[in-house]
Amino acid sequence: MIKSIILEIFGGAWAMIVIFTIILSSVRIAYLISKKEKFVFYKELTYLLFIIYLLSLFYIVTFQDDNYGLSNFIPFKEMFRYSINSHLFIKNFIGNILLFMPFGLFVTAYLDQRKVYPAIILTTISSISIEIVQNIIGRVFDIDDIILNIVGGTIGAVLFILLDKLRDKLPKVLNKAWFMNLIMLLILLVAIIYLTNFTEYIGEMVN
Repeated sequence: MIKSIILEIFGGAWAMIVIFTIILSSVRIAYLISKKEKFVFYKELTYLLFIIYLLSLFYIVTFQDDNYGLSNFIPFKEMFRYSINSHLFIKNFIGNILLFMPFGLFVTAYLDQRKVYPAIILTTISSISIEIVQNIIGRVFDIDDIILNIVGGTIGAVLFILLDKLRDKLPKVLNKAWFMNLIMLLILLVAIIYLTNFTEYIGEMVN
């Protein structure tokens, strides 16, 4: 399910993502060179992924047609409207949580602190803004989406805090930039292989 959603997003937004990635990367590299600042791969890639995530979020909330009815201003009314094992429940309930987990994680990492409330506040502001704009452009306002988005942002923040605490317990050598670069590169390669069916393609070549 997650794979199909990601591919669906990139299928519609790939041109925007590619253009923004090239432009922003060029500007960022030029800035680092002009300021003679050090290029740290894992940090720069993290910033870039956050921008790509925001672009994907923008595409989802403005271009995808996922209206399921009228606006809802009553908490929890629409949340359990569908049966738990239905596709619409998974897409609405689980989807809204997963949608904002990266937001909470990235924001907490960017602020570089082990507190959850900044992510909750920023997630709330962002989610309310999205729902208001959706209502203005002809889609629906759903307070349950806001609640689920806040849950997702909170989970993302907690996840970063736990990983950050775990990092403190690792040997110092594993906290070096080169090791973080290696981990980020491995994560990127795994993601590419997962999304492009690379292993299936290799299997077909071998057979």
